[in-house]
Amino acid sequence: MGLGTIALVLIVSYFTGISPSSLMQVAQTVQQPKPGPAAPIDPNAPPATDEPSQFVRAVLASSEDAWTELFKRNGGTYEPPVLVLFSGGTASGCGYGDAASGPFYCPADKRVYIDLQFYDELRDRFGAPGDTAQAYVIAHEVGHHVQNLLGASADVSNMQSRVSRAEANELSVRLELQADCYAGAWAHMAKNTFGMLETGDLEEALGAAAAIGDDRIQRDAGRSTHPESWTHGSSAMRTRWFKQGFDTGDPSACDTFSATQL
Repeated sequence: MGLGTIALVLIVSYFTGISPSSLMQVAQTVQQPKPGPAAPIDPNAPPATDEPSQFVRAVLASSEDAWTELFKRNGGTYEPPVLVLFSGGTASGCGYGDAASGPFYCPADKRVYIDLQFYDELRDRFGAPGDTAQAYVIAHEVGHHVQNLLGASADVSNMQSRVSRAEANELSVRLELQADCYAGAWAHMAKNTFGMLETGDLEEALGAAAAIGDDRIQRDAGRSTHPESWTHGSSAMRTRWFKQGFDTGDPSACDTFSATQL
């Protein structure tokens, strides 16, 4: 095991109370996900030349520039994900994905899957309109790609299979909040290096992060909030970690696994 895996095991042990020896046994079985089959061409995919598709590609290109630079600063080489636009549903290396699940990232084939119709839902159902709100969603999924490249996704996934549901949910929340923070690091470079963000754009991104917090979704559905069931974090958590990445522009400031307060 590498030092990063050992450190993650000790951090998870500290916060969950699970013995380090048990987690070490789990971690020793961790294997990087094998590349899945390439996703077939989706006949229902949006045309590559329409404005929404061009916008998604532009945001993804800016994230590639940002993460290439951030990896380079730490002596690494960034491998960008492949973008797949779909409508309704699509096959992926992680199985079939449909519109109900929203945008997602598949670590098995290293692809970011974006259903453009989700942006209508983001605006109409969640009340988070605007280009930067849409860009936040893309940057968050790219954040999962970064986690995959760094090995955090595989480590957490294997640990989740050996702990209780509540403990697995807490690990999921920490993983999702780190992806939010990574999205904030992209936004930092988009504003200060690429000049892409204007006045009010940060508020749009924060609004989107808050709109899809687990507590707000539960309240909007008429249910009580149950933190033990959360998998992505509350609105306050999501905005706090996005802002952390935005303010620092430093991925090393996104260590949600050692944070005492999320």
